[in-house]
Amino acid sequence: MKYKKIGDICSVITDYVANGSFSSLKQNVEYQQHGYAAVIRLKDYRNNFNGPFEYVSKRSYEFLKKTKLMGGEIIISNVGANIGTVFKVPNLKCGMTLGPNSIMIKTKYVDDYYYYLLKSNYGQSLINSIVSGSAQPKFNKTDFKKLEVPVPTLEEQKEIVGHLTTIDNKIHKNNQINDNLGALLTNIFKKYMINDDFEKSNLTQIANYKNGLAMQKYRPNSNEESLPVLKIKELNQGNTDDSSDRCSANLDNSVIANTGDIIFSWSGTLLVKNWTGDKAGLNQHLFKVTSNKYPAWFIYEWTKYHLLRFQAIAAGKATTMGHIKRSDLKSSLVYIPSQLFLEKMDSQLAPIYSQRLNLIKENQQLWKLKQTLLNKYF
Repeated sequence: MKYKKIGDICSVITDYVANGSFSSLKQNVEYQQHGYAAVIRLKDYRNNFNGPFEYVSKRSYEFLKKTKLMGGEIIISNVGANIGTVFKVPNLKCGMTLGPNSIMIKTKYVDDYYYYLLKSNYGQSLINSIVSGSAQPKFNKTDFKKLEVPVPTLEEQKEIVGHLTTIDNKIHKNNQINDNLGALLTNIFKKYMINDDFEKSNLTQIANYKNGLAMQKYRPNSNEESLPVLKIKELNQGNTDDSSDRCSANLDNSVIANTGDIIFSWSGTLLVKNWTGDKAGLNQHLFKVTSNKYPAWFIYEWTKYHLLRFQAIAAGKATTMGHIKRSDLKSSLVYIPSQLFLEKMDSQLAPIYSQRLNLIKENQQLWKLKQTLLNKYF
């Protein structure tokens, strides 16, 4: 196998500061809530490019000419806690430019081959080899260019990409179906469950919100079975990975998250999701939401119904990391229909919710297959 430096296989390697000095960037780049071109950041990737975006004016966009994006470029985060994160630029159908703390590359070969290589354990170990700094880990463009990577024939690159993109396309299709099912579930729920004639209750009366543990206190002993730790990073990305912390597997089931479980992040980034990863230990600041009395779709939708209000409460805590309290759960109004009506709605909504969970579990198996292939090819 032939190896070359990344600097030699790329037609473009650039970053935000390639556009000028820090002082000239400060003078010429005007950030806006609404503007001419979207600034593509790691934050946007972690939010699945659903917005809200940060924008720059047309004048700023023209100044940032060395980092204009068309869609499909490979981006590597090179500063911060999520250093080494690799993603591709979407096509937002508007002007796009690269944000700070990332490197953008285009190769002379099959771009997707090097996208997958950099995302693989092999690629991540290469990136980690040039990381410096503990409080604020980082690596620079010069050292990145010197990394050596394999250069198989174009035919081999295309064959590997074909296998991996087939899996990614299936995962993407399942996610689209799941988004549609989720929207259908929410629409029906809001239409029939938000009814002032129903009995009034609150979130703590319909579900158990079990907080995770400070998993740094539950490190596995040598030769002890362990689990990856589910933190907000993993909840956002949908999986645990080799960089995830480990904890003892000898935990109560109430703080173990399994695929499909309802997880509510109540501090920092507030969100409610069905866990899409594999079995993991639940870290503090995350609730596992369960109920022995009500259907899963019912407690999921009611928790999600109050999410915007919870996010507003958290945002108002300017002096601390935004969070909510249990008293906020207790003050969250819930309508309880009659048992007969609940059973009727359950016959409609439980199959939709179950189909979502089945797709999540299928995607988890596809993700595992993809990891196996990444380890095989790289």
